[in-house]
Amino acid sequence: MQNQPDLKRFLDSKVLLYNRAAFIEKDPVCIPHSYTLKQDIEISGLFAATLAWGNRTTIINNCRKLMAWMDNAPYQFILHHKDSDLKPFVHFVHRTFNATDLLYFISLLQYHYQMYDTLEAAFVPGNRYTEENTEQALVHFHNYFFSIEHPERTRKHVATPTRNSACKRLNMYLRWMVRKDNNGVDFGIWNKIKMPQLVCPLDVHVARVAARLELIPNIKADWNNATLLTSRLKELNPKDPAVYDYALFGLGAEERM
Repeated sequence: MQNQPDLKRFLDSKVLLYNRAAFIEKDPVCIPHSYTLKQDIEISGLFAATLAWGNRTTIINNCRKLMAWMDNAPYQFILHHKDSDLKPFVHFVHRTFNATDLLYFISLLQYHYQMYDTLEAAFVPGNRYTEENTEQALVHFHNYFFSIEHPERTRKHVATPTRNSACKRLNMYLRWMVRKDNNGVDFGIWNKIKMPQLVCPLDVHVARVAARLELIPNIKADWNNATLLTSRLKELNPKDPAVYDYALFGLGAEERM
């Protein structure tokens, strides 16, 4: 690991560059930013995070298509749609995520919101979350998500640490829902999981940068490296390690470090 004070100054400068409202427009986080109702943010955010691989313009366009099919009121659609309202969804494809997966997501969300008023309960069933990091919340979410009859193929679209997945997109989603600051990118609408418990989202871009900065030993984007990276980032910012996702992602995706 590089000299800690120098590394912190460098990463903090990149956080200032990317953790700002101008970041929103070209990132999938723009989708939940279209809404103000908590449940609309949760639902649109989950779809945006789930589809967040590949070309960002394509991701955003496909998410907007989905939200338009839901009359840009995803919570009301999830709760009250009829079978006939699902016809447009039958032809949806985003990479390997297809209509079978999409229709199951819709049915699971309807099942959930008929019992709970927030998707946070799918990650943390109790009143408090006391684990060191999000591992158990992600495991619970995966098990809960597939607790009703489901197509086997859809399991590959919801990651879990039990398979040593880095769970990049779900950790990004949790960052959106949990992190609180005054910069306007993350929403901070969930309270059970706290900012120090978040795991930094780790994909190939972030892993490459983190390895070059000697924060992790190799470029594997897996759960072991995600938690190791987060523990190193906690040394720089114990209260908010996931804020460095902005810096690492920006360095990898935007600056090609």
